[in-house]
Amino acid sequence: MSTENLENGQAVEAAANKDKFDDRGIDLLLDIPLEVSVEVGRSRILVRDLLQLQEGSLVELDKLAGEPLDLYVNSRLIARGEAVVVNEKFGLRLTDVVSPSERIEHLG
Repeated sequence: MSTENLENGQAVEAAANKDKFDDRGIDLLLDIPLEVSVEVGRSRILVRDLLQLQEGSLVELDKLAGEPLDLYVNSRLIARGEAVVVNEKFGLRLTDVVSPSERIEHLG
């Protein structure tokens, strides 16, 4: 067996082992729980106004009705979408997934 064949065989074996490691590595991550939240809007209020809130009070938010809602995963903006009802529960139909560069921008 030549040295070249041995090296090629080792390269193929190394590539196969790398694929096994990569698959095993991602498998370890698949069962990690993430917090997912949908934000309707935000508002800033004074403590005085907070203390006066009661049932029936209105809090004005910074988003317009019909504007896309923000989907956060572990407090990071990931996508935007529209509210839907699925089996009598709220859901979110994604209309825009944030680009990786925009996700990085929101990290800081």
